[in-house]
Amino acid sequence: MKTTHIEHIAIAVKDLEDSIKYYEDVLGLKCYAIEEVADQKVKTAFFQVGQTKIELLEATSPDSTVAKFIEKRGQGIHHLAFAVEGIESALAEVKDKGVRLLDEKPRRGAEGLDIAFLHPKSTQGVLTEFCENRQNQ
Repeated sequence: MKTTHIEHIAIAVKDLEDSIKYYEDVLGLKCYAIEEVADQKVKTAFFQVGQTKIELLEATSPDSTVAKFIEKRGQGIHHLAFAVEGIESALAEVKDKGVRLLDEKPRRGAEGLDIAFLHPKSTQGVLTEFCENRQNQ
């Protein structure tokens, strides 16, 4: 498996607009995109920091995984995403090593990336996402 970089760090937030103000006004970052991902029941906001992005996640439904995460744990880091080359083979490789997959096959995520999640019970307690940008290939 070829992991090229940390694609993004995702942070679950209660109020996207309020959180954007913090990242812009306090940290001096610029939000470059806001997008709703309907099938994941989230609204996202992105900030670029070097090669890595910060992705803010706001639930758009009380039954979304992000809403449940905030209810259980409060706002904070939701998952860590790695950019990989060959997402299907990366999933197969980690599955062969005993990692439990939340997504057996990649699906479309924010910014048009192909994404797949690994179960945190198999990844040292950290919800892990693989991402591949096939648009640039």
